[in-house]
Amino acid sequence: MHPAPSMIVFTVLSGLGLGMIAWIGLGLGSDSHLFGWVAGSLSIAIAGLGGVASAGHLGRPDRAWRAFSQWRSSWLSREACLMIITIAVFVVYLALWLLLDVRVTVLGWITAALAMATVFATAMIYNQLRTIPRWSATPTPHLFLVVSLAGGLLAGSAVKAVLGQDVPTFYVLVWQLVAAGVAVWWQTQAAGARRGFHGSSAETATGLAGLGRVRLLEPPHTGSNYLLKEMAFKVGRARAFQLRWLGAFLGLILPLVLILAALGLGGWVLILAVICHVAGMLALRWLFFAEAEHVQALYYGER
Repeated sequence: MHPAPSMIVFTVLSGLGLGMIAWIGLGLGSDSHLFGWVAGSLSIAIAGLGGVASAGHLGRPDRAWRAFSQWRSSWLSREACLMIITIAVFVVYLALWLLLDVRVTVLGWITAALAMATVFATAMIYNQLRTIPRWSATPTPHLFLVVSLAGGLLAGSAVKAVLGQDVPTFYVLVWQLVAAGVAVWWQTQAAGARRGFHGSSAETATGLAGLGRVRLLEPPHTGSNYLLKEMAFKVGRARAFQLRWLGAFLGLILPLVLILAALGLGGWVLILAVICHVAGMLALRWLFFAEAEHVQALYYGER
């Protein structure tokens, strides 16, 4: 599918911000009010910026509020509602902690659960689409959740390092390794999830399955159209290969090296690790959309 820049920015930033919110809710950091103000504000800003970016692909952004009305049947609507609820509960949690000096543990756990539920809802927007096997036949929710937690822990630890607090290096390293493993697992599954994974074919697309193998005699249109541009987007193998390795290096491998380097060079190195992680995730998320093969392209002769 054609990658929409707004959706790439949204899924990466909202995941990072919600990951930070989840770890803060679970007790990341000391009871330092300075950490609470800085990390809490930063996580809300990142998640909020991602949410605003999500409206960029809409033809009528002024009607984005309608996304909140279909929560009974739409994962997109559930995601929007959960995002607002998560931030609202998190603000209450921060207010009790930073203004009244009362850090309610249970409320923090609820906030973390809501944050991960929001990330899960985002992943399910794509995972529910059987028309795109690369999303529906792979562990897409696992990928989104683990990457969100790994990025959130890395960003939260970077804030701790800047403030001169101890960094949980071991846990940051473990989560980065887990994220790398899940990314490889997802990619392995996605490699075999082609358009025909769920039984779709050119024969079923044209309704001529009973006549044997079908081939395209003439294209359905004399020129390109919206469906071909959006649903049958093609990315060159060389470009995909380069972006995949660039994304893996910047988003997963280099942060691991920088986390280890921080032990000797100082926690400030984690800031660079966060920047690399975000850059790598943007590249990998671009491929997530660009390599998604919609089955409707079968009607146009794609196999």
